[in-house]
Amino acid sequence: MNNNKRILVFSATYNEIDNIRELINNIQKYLPSASILIVDDNSPDKTYEVIKELKDEKKNLFLIQREKKLGLDSAHKIAFNFAKKNSFDYLITMDADLSHNPEELPEFVKNLETSPFVIGSRYIAGGKCSMKGIRLIMSKLGNKMIKSVSGIKSSEFTTSFRGFDINNLKNFDLANVKTKGYSFFMGTLFELEKKNIEIKEIPITFYDRTKGVSKIPKAEIFRTLKNLIYLTFIKRFL
Repeated sequence: MNNNKRILVFSATYNEIDNIRELINNIQKYLPSASILIVDDNSPDKTYEVIKELKDEKKNLFLIQREKKLGLDSAHKIAFNFAKKNSFDYLITMDADLSHNPEELPEFVKNLETSPFVIGSRYIAGGKCSMKGIRLIMSKLGNKMIKSVSGIKSSEFTTSFRGFDINNLKNFDLANVKTKGYSFFMGTLFELEKKNIEIKEIPITFYDRTKGVSKIPKAEIFRTLKNLIYLTFIKRFL
């Protein structure tokens, strides 16, 4: 593994006070050379106060606190821009609810040495997902449907556990992804394919959240379906 690369690990937070300390400590444990960026949308539970406390002892921890809840898509765009402006080589994005295991971060770094974009997949050989019941069924069927309708060669579209080699994505920018909310993650893969950038999948284990409350609104399923139809139409006919 090339230890000379400047790595930024990013997560967006909103009411993750029960998880954020463990997340940051484990990122530092498994990828000690990395810097960490958290974008917090003024969490009512004061998640940002824990991050500020940790900043006093961790010089590689950065916090951007926004004044209100402004969405996952804009938070990820801020992180991508932050990585470019501050000359980071790699950007790795992940959820703050401990559904993504920081122990897998070195695998992202290893694969970014040969691939410009890496996505952690639950649905390829070696991947696992601890969700159960209707949530697991909806996730599996949703990702299969996106793959079938879009024609994009990936088995995973909706996880945020991803790695970007900033220097090898010169014609790609997250700012060009127009879909919002959770559909943003799907929209990113459409943009990557449009730019003829390889989508490299690596297996991950997805853990169902044990603390805090999921922020995914039920209406997001219908928004994602609408955006899938729109993006596929654009891809094929425009």
